[in-house]
Amino acid sequence: MLRIGLTGGIGSGKSTVLAMLADHGAAVIDADAISRGLTAIGGAAIPAVRQSFGDAFIAPDGSLDRDRMRAHVYAHPAARKQLESIIHPLVGARIRHEIEQAQQAGRRCAVLDIPLLVESGHWRSEVDRVLVVDCDVQVQVDRVMARSGLSHAQVQSIIAAQAPRALRLAAADLVICNERITLEELRELVAQAAKSFGL
Repeated sequence: MLRIGLTGGIGSGKSTVLAMLADHGAAVIDADAISRGLTAIGGAAIPAVRQSFGDAFIAPDGSLDRDRMRAHVYAHPAARKQLESIIHPLVGARIRHEIEQAQQAGRRCAVLDIPLLVESGHWRSEVDRVLVVDCDVQVQVDRVMARSGLSHAQVQSIIAAQAPRALRLAAADLVICNERITLEELRELVAQAAKSFGL
């Protein structure tokens, strides 16, 4: 089974492309959704998070207190590494399990939506091809501001924290340029990509 790593900056249209690839029959594996599940009520990561960080980082409902943890890991890089050492192995195991399930179901292609695909040397070796959804930075800013209500400075800060556009493009085996095109034109580009993936 072909394993495609999907990446793109915030506001690039990656989620739209992912949904279109699913419509073509690709198995979709979402690392963020897996991570959220691991830190939800009763999630597999909660006991280790509680042990490492204490009850202050667990919400009253038993899930991870995301706001508190986000503030903590941004202020303390060592805490970020500690949290990642808990979450990443669990996410990796779940992704591998979902790939195995997709293979057993006879899927020809799995698309792995992994936010740190380019930044993480580990995940690049786990996929056969890298698909980058790309657009100009100003297009990203405009899209994110329109959908989220974040300020220009906040969006720029998020973009600055992600892999640089040039780094993503350098890692790409295939690029879908998602700017100044219609949704129908995007569908056609995705259909061409899907065909190249055997879908």
